[in-house]
Amino acid sequence: MTSKRAFALHVAADMQRKRENLYTLAGLRMQQLGPDNAIWDDGEWISWDEINEQIQYKEWRAKYPNADLSLVSIFEDLICTAEQYHMHTGKHLQVYGDIGELYGAITHGIKLHRNYAQGSDGRLGNDLVEVKTITPFKSNDRVTLNLKRNFSMVFLVKITSDFEVRGKLIPRKSLPRVKGDKLVLEWADIGTE
Repeated sequence: MTSKRAFALHVAADMQRKRENLYTLAGLRMQQLGPDNAIWDDGEWISWDEINEQIQYKEWRAKYPNADLSLVSIFEDLICTAEQYHMHTGKHLQVYGDIGELYGAITHGIKLHRNYAQGSDGRLGNDLVEVKTITPFKSNDRVTLNLKRNFSMVFLVKITSDFEVRGKLIPRKSLPRVKGDKLVLEWADIGTE
């Protein structure tokens, strides 16, 4: 068999598999709604999954009024994954900085910059925000802030050993004055959440 013929057969088989997968998905969609897993309302079936999703969104909106709700499920999945990984292995994933940034986006509406952007982590209105995260495995509740970076607010996030997340938003002008470029922030020394 020539390589062109073998390639053509491979492509044809791949296309056939994709068609079969589409038919299977379409069939599942067609048969999935009915009296066993949905309710009939105003001329259409509404799945219990849709209803539960709407309830979840309302709960999230009450808990995170400034949130882009599409980020909340990602945040919750990420914190849950980090906790499960730690429980299973005793180790920590390197995701806590991302969790802190997502928490700022959800709780305060911080618009995050692209990854590895120089200067700050996001923007809140006209203010540039630096996000610093205290991880659950740290022996103390301190972070070091580089004062050379361009920011007008700091969002300090604490993830406890129980994987509870809290945050405090601090204007730069409220930070203590220090000599040099580094400032050590202690969670307990910063005002209320």
